[in-house]
Amino acid sequence: MGFQRGRLTSVKERQKIIALVIEAQFSGARQAKVCELLGLSPKTLQRWIGANDMKDKRIDRVKQPVNRLTELEQQRIIRTVNSAKYGHLPPSKIVPTLLDKGIWLASVSSFYRVMKVHHLRVHRERVKPVRNVKRPKALVATKPNEIYTWDITYLPTTVKGQFLYLYLVMDVYSRKAVGWQVHDTQLSVLAADLMIDICHREQIEPKQVTRHSDNGSPMKGATLLATLQDLGIMPSFSRPSVSNDNPYSESLFKTLKYRPESPETAFLDIAAAREWVTGFVSWYNDEHLHRGIKFVTPVQRHLGLDKAILSKRHQVNETAKRANPSRWTGSSRDWSMIKEVNLNPVTSKEKRAA
Repeated sequence: MGFQRGRLTSVKERQKIIALVIEAQFSGARQAKVCELLGLSPKTLQRWIGANDMKDKRIDRVKQPVNRLTELEQQRIIRTVNSAKYGHLPPSKIVPTLLDKGIWLASVSSFYRVMKVHHLRVHRERVKPVRNVKRPKALVATKPNEIYTWDITYLPTTVKGQFLYLYLVMDVYSRKAVGWQVHDTQLSVLAADLMIDICHREQIEPKQVTRHSDNGSPMKGATLLATLQDLGIMPSFSRPSVSNDNPYSESLFKTLKYRPESPETAFLDIAAAREWVTGFVSWYNDEHLHRGIKFVTPVQRHLGLDKAILSKRHQVNETAKRANPSRWTGSSRDWSMIKEVNLNPVTSKEKRAA
């Protein structure tokens, strides 16, 4: 049997516990060990044994706080918070409003305590309903020119408060920057011209590509959307103010801005900005060993050369491992090709909720 701490025990319960302890001691057990098994303090047991009447001297009642609200006071609070005049206000606003009228019912914390007991703790102020914005559709790319993402980033100029704008489109599967332009304004028509140029160079067929972007006005402008429809490109959009819905473009812009070669000063003019971006895109597409695609360049993957490159790396690794196996404690590095790339995949939590 276990002893519940803090509970008042009857005389019969105490006598039974004492008898069990004495019986265990006669069998060779230590009193402290028996008390530990029963969840009882040895001092408590000794106090019981030394008491003549075997009664618990603790007061067997629960004291009520002297400042406790009466039932009538609680009912006044409930009527107030449920009234038409104050039903939309939280206690933090009800109390000072009543004070301005010379009325005191209770403190803010007392209001909240009474409301909690009666299940009235809900949002009370009039607000616009929460928008139920669905996350974008999960997309999967298994080859180049299936999913494009694009965005616009600011490029500073030497004129304070004036910026240039880099329009940059990338292929999710290969990470290749398939098209870009630098302009001094953000317009849907400029983005439309860029998409026409990309589709011509990449020989995009209708319904071949899905284009994902955020919700900026150039991305959702009528001119661009009409152009996408004419080109047979399916649009996809991020949720408002959720940058994680467009992670590949965000990552590309971070690479652009945090490279050691990134300019530390602002661009003198649009020609200087275009010259620098030309060099960056050339490096990124043709030289940059991208971590996300097993350290091949975006152009190599876009052209389908990554499979042979990764296979050769694996063979070299295995040859080195056979020549000196003591240097490997497990399998060699995985150089298998990434066969698909996911954009906004369904999470395990969302799968469980479905």
